Amino acid sequence: MTQSSGLDEFFTEGAPVADTKAPVVDHISEMWDKRRFEAKLVNPANRRKLSVIIVGTGLAGASAAATLGEAGYHVTSFCYQDSPRRAHSIAAQGGINAAKNYRNDGDSIYRLFYDTVKGGDYRSRESNVYRLAQTSVEIIDQCVAQGVPFAREYGGLLDNRSFGGVQVSRTFYARGQTGQQLLIGAYQALERQIAAGAVKMHTRHEMLEVVVVDGKARGVVVRDLKTGEISTHLADAVVLASGGYGNVFYLSTNAMGCNVTATWRAHKKGAYFANPCYTQIHPTCIPVSGDYQSKLTLMSESLRNDGRIWVPKAHEDDRDPREIPEDERDYYLERIYPAFGNLVPRDIASRAAKNVCDERRGVGPGGLGVYLDFADAIERMGRATVEAKYGNLFDMYARITGENPYETPMRIYPAVHYTMGGLWVDYDLQSSIPGLFVTGEANFSDHGANRLGASALMQGLADGYFVLPNTINDYLAAGPFTKVDESDPAVLEARQQVEERIAKFLSIKGTRTVDSFHKELGHVMWDYCGMERSEEGLRKAISRIRELKKEFWEDVLVTGEGMELNQSLERAGRVADFLELGELMCIDALHRQESCGGHFRAESQTEEGEALRHDDEFAYVAAWEHGDSGPVLHKEDLVYNYVELKQRSYK
Repeated sequence: MTQSSGLDEFFTEGAPVADTKAPVVDHISEMWDKRRFEAKLVNPANRRKLSVIIVGTGLAGASAAATLGEAGYHVTSFCYQDSPRRAHSIAAQGGINAAKNYRNDGDSIYRLFYDTVKGGDYRSRESNVYRLAQTSVEIIDQCVAQGVPFAREYGGLLDNRSFGGVQVSRTFYARGQTGQQLLIGAYQALERQIAAGAVKMHTRHEMLEVVVVDGKARGVVVRDLKTGEISTHLADAVVLASGGYGNVFYLSTNAMGCNVTATWRAHKKGAYFANPCYTQIHPTCIPVSGDYQSKLTLMSESLRNDGRIWVPKAHEDDRDPREIPEDERDYYLERIYPAFGNLVPRDIASRAAKNVCDERRGVGPGGLGVYLDFADAIERMGRATVEAKYGNLFDMYARITGENPYETPMRIYPAVHYTMGGLWVDYDLQSSIPGLFVTGEANFSDHGANRLGASALMQGLADGYFVLPNTINDYLAAGPFTKVDESDPAVLEARQQVEERIAKFLSIKGTRTVDSFHKELGHVMWDYCGMERSEEGLRKAISRIRELKKEFWEDVLVTGEGMELNQSLERAGRVADFLELGELMCIDALHRQESCGGHFRAESQTEEGEALRHDDEFAYVAAWEHGDSGPVLHKEDLVYNYVELKQRSYK
């Protein structure tokens, strides 16, 4: 394929890869039970002899650390924040999915499975997605038992609302603060294990390298962000739960500290990186307001339950929205997609917003915005009801924009939010490096080319509470493992790599700030690998990123010293990894000559402008290996036995 497509200058093709851990069963509903039964167990006495390192304390990391600590393993946990509670999961707003069918509106485990595969535009693994749907019903029970204050309806049952891409109400929520409440629940469970001595917590430590001994992950090298001290920590297995890489775009809804370093270091040590070009553009964000911004703000997708999205029918109509009569408004999602209306999936809603703005019908500064209007909802339900459901979101919007969303429509526009790509893992969540497991947003496994809203929290908790604890024991059952000493050549080499990299950053003493490189990279990525991609644009992006990478290593200015608190040094390491990742993302997007989900190639669309897949050529996971002379593509074929492959339609 690489030869015929003229892309051999960018990558080579290697042997296919396969998920060998998913068992053969008569029906997919039996798969998870069979795998749990077949997986080897570790008896409680032997667990006390085994150790696990977990990087990250968001929902996936905190829940995994709490669960493995409770099981009796020795757990060492790391986060770069000053508290596990500062992990970015706390910023999630709208809710968490579960197939409980409390509304009796036709939901089921199979429907959640189907909606997720379809929402991901048929580019996710059936086995992993079905397990996620099965596990969803257990997550809610776990969280309620921990005291998570989900909203309740008048009879006392947990309340539900709808999210994009579905026609049932399966999203459990705590106003617009669901991520915060779920993380506090996981954090409490984690702190209990810390107090019991089962988990040792290292805050303000950033992982900078994976230690691989005899082909197996056996530890990490970290830097103390307060003192600059480099230290090595060894264990029998390593779990990465370090989140996604949306900040490669510079402007995104992610916290500014979110980065790709943990997973990128693992990738360069041999872990395959799967589908890096699959990034999610969220349709409901506060628009960019100037060059001074360092991040963007998410407005929960839950607002699309009751808010109506529209733009003026006329071009460049700058009237006050309250003065534009109904017959001069275009409720374009309701017009184009009558079956789903404002609740179409995120990728479709985002492209539709871009299209009307490209037609010069956008609103606000630069015409880069559309209205999200609650006037009908307030008239129908009353302001008090709207305030009870969405009050904190409305308050946040008012503080940021200085506008009152109860009186005038919100202005929203798409922004980078989530990354569906990540390290390749098998059914056990183990990467291509034995002993290195990857959970939550850091892996690729569940969402395909587009994530449905409210499924990120579901995956993080499913992986941490239920999946990983039932699969990592199969690996750990081979213990006790040979003890690795800090004097081992592989350990010394990993530490030396970190020290040399830091020394290099500090020695360049160039003229450009780290942030200037990051910002320029972000512009390149957004312009050419954002909501719409083309062969011409992607080739241009790869060329510019390579130039930018060369400039970075010749002219970056990193102030301060290594053995001290040095945020310039922290950012330099993260941006250096973003530059390399950005190039791979563009290569992945260039090689995938189809449109699917959030990956929209201008050359591959239907007559109506919808994403056009090419299942005969691209129904596979692109698992990239880091090669000395360039990336190597390994393909994992996607086989659909339970969902029919067909063009998505939400009309």
